[in-house]
Amino acid sequence: MTHRNRKRLALFILLVGMPTYVVLAATVVGWIDRPSIWVELLVYAGLGVAWVVPLRRVFLGVAQPDPGNDNDGPAGPSR
Repeated sequence: MTHRNRKRLALFILLVGMPTYVVLAATVVGWIDRPSIWVELLVYAGLGVAWVVPLRRVFLGVAQPDPGNDNDGPAGPSR
C-alpha cells in the first residue's frame, strides 16, 4: 500500500470508522445490565484500546514524510 493510500485510509478510519465504532460500543454496553462503575470503566477502556490492535499497521508512519518522495519540503521557486 502506498503512503498516500495509507494516509487516506487512516483519515477515513478516523472520520467514519471511529465514530461508528464508538456508537456501536456504547450500544452494546447499553444492552447489558448496568455493571458497577469500575467494570464499566474497564469495558470502555478495553474497547478503547481494542480498535487499535487490528489497525495499527495502517497508522504506522502516517505522520512521517513520504519515504518515496525525494524532496525535503514543498517545491518552491529556486533562488
